[in-house]
Amino acid sequence: MKWLTLISFVFLLSSARSRNLQRIARDADHKSPIAHRFDDLKEETFKAVTMITFAQYLQRCSYEGLSKLVKDVVDLAHKCVANEDAPDCTKPLPSVFLDEICQVDKLRDSYGEMADCCAKADPDRNQCFLSFRVHHPDFIAPYQRPAADVICNQYKDNRVQLLGQFVYSVARRNPFLHAPAILGLAAEYENALKSCCSESDVGACLDAKVHPVSVIKERAKHIGVKQKHGCRILEKYGERVFQASKLARMSQKYPNAPFAELVKMVHEVKDVYKECCEGDMVECVDDWSELVNTMCSKQDVFSSKIKPCCELPAVERTKCIMEADFDDKPDNLPSLVEKYIEDKEVCQSYEPNHDAFLSEFVYEYSRRHPEFSTELIMRITKGYETLLDKCCKTDDPAACYGNAVVELNKHVKETEDVVKTNCELFNTHGEADFLKGILVRYTKKMPQVSTDTLLEIGKKMTAVGSKCCSLPEQKRMSCSEHYLSIIIEDMCKRQQTTPINDQVTQCCNELYSYRRPCFTALGVDTKYVPPPFDPMMFNFDEKMCTAPEAEREAGQLKLLINLIKRKPQMTEEQLTTIAGGFTAMMDKCCKQSDVNSCLGEE
Repeated sequence: MKWLTLISFVFLLSSARSRNLQRIARDADHKSPIAHRFDDLKEETFKAVTMITFAQYLQRCSYEGLSKLVKDVVDLAHKCVANEDAPDCTKPLPSVFLDEICQVDKLRDSYGEMADCCAKADPDRNQCFLSFRVHHPDFIAPYQRPAADVICNQYKDNRVQLLGQFVYSVARRNPFLHAPAILGLAAEYENALKSCCSESDVGACLDAKVHPVSVIKERAKHIGVKQKHGCRILEKYGERVFQASKLARMSQKYPNAPFAELVKMVHEVKDVYKECCEGDMVECVDDWSELVNTMCSKQDVFSSKIKPCCELPAVERTKCIMEADFDDKPDNLPSLVEKYIEDKEVCQSYEPNHDAFLSEFVYEYSRRHPEFSTELIMRITKGYETLLDKCCKTDDPAACYGNAVVELNKHVKETEDVVKTNCELFNTHGEADFLKGILVRYTKKMPQVSTDTLLEIGKKMTAVGSKCCSLPEQKRMSCSEHYLSIIIEDMCKRQQTTPINDQVTQCCNELYSYRRPCFTALGVDTKYVPPPFDPMMFNFDEKMCTAPEAEREAGQLKLLINLIKRKPQMTEEQLTTIAGGFTAMMDKCCKQSDVNSCLGEE
């Protein structure tokens, strides 16, 4: 076991360097980064990714305005391919793009303080520009699809420009969406046009047969949220946590792949992710493509499930591989108890290098439990690490860590119980009652949060229930914990600038994988003092009867939140009584000719 851990450690070090060595060897053929990447991607893809990059930095600029910047960069690429010693050809790619942005006329007029970023040195200049990206740009009008015949004529006459406008449109609306995903969506869009432009009713085909714009829009938003969360983990919690999460997930998905191959792949994913998160989309696309090609060249090593994906055009492979099913885990995998708990020499294997030992534990545990969330696997690993840190200092370590199974299973039970309870509530009582339950619980946990924000959080958590509780049981935990982690991370980011209360601060300061259990366990904030009574919080008027249904429902939910804010200690029975009285009042008054008078009396 000692030798295996030592080998794992050596491999961790070598694979961490392998990508850099490959890059150094590859870059040795090119003095110019831009010439290297232009050669790799070829002109059409290079142009598209250059447009994506500018559209994500300069979200307010028109397509025509950005096309001029794209032309400048493509012209430079051509010049550098012809002569790598030409001026500006040895610049790092991010500097090429940011220098171009900083030369835009009247940058301050359109972007205000963002123009000050140009005074900073790299890489601070880039971080400054990234901080000005607007996640939900309300200054961009909703996309309107041109008439079907117009699209098809545009596609036939000028395919490159039409697809350029598509990637521009998606990129500026989704500034945290990585370029490989945008190129994948563009490929879907083009496939729809190829399929539908020969049909008699093009519009109906685009709407129904293939992928309507609304589906592509939702997918872009969905992928963007997940990728932004991945970047946040990498930035806030560091490479160790990011890699542990990826190793757990990939070990679940590719349980037949050797440990060494997965560790190498995790390091490469981390390196490419860093490029994508830093807005370096040209290198992101090129290196991601290389990573996918590596996987496809080793299908027999990773999984038979990715074979159909690897037969697709390069730009469509990523989405297919991401969505591919988990491979079947190997038969007759031995129990881990003997190796990690009953072995008397666990400490001798653990102490020389904790990370290498724990990486192998994550791999072995994850490949046996595809039904667990990566967050649960990380909690179990942390619990095991804490136990070994304590036990390896004692006179009899084996006796100390001998009860590890009992301790670690507490994490499993807590998570399984939360998922089971919530999905039973959702599937038994329905979406509306589930949302009300969430609002009651979370208003009591953090009554200081605004009514609108609590309603927004409640709706997001209910959407998680809707998405995850309809899945087969073995997929529910992974789905729900992943999306709840995204909601909690967003909540904790807001909390940094507007602190909520002490118990929320405590949960937000927890380790990444421990945050969700911390929030679940929170009770009523006992330090909270309700505000003085404000009649406007409980303002009843005829709109409660006449407004559109969605507006009426939102109004009633806000009343519920405000009621809990006034009386956070209120019991379930008291709430039920009040809710019944409210329903009776609305039933009675909405039938009256003078609704306001009736509501006033009631």
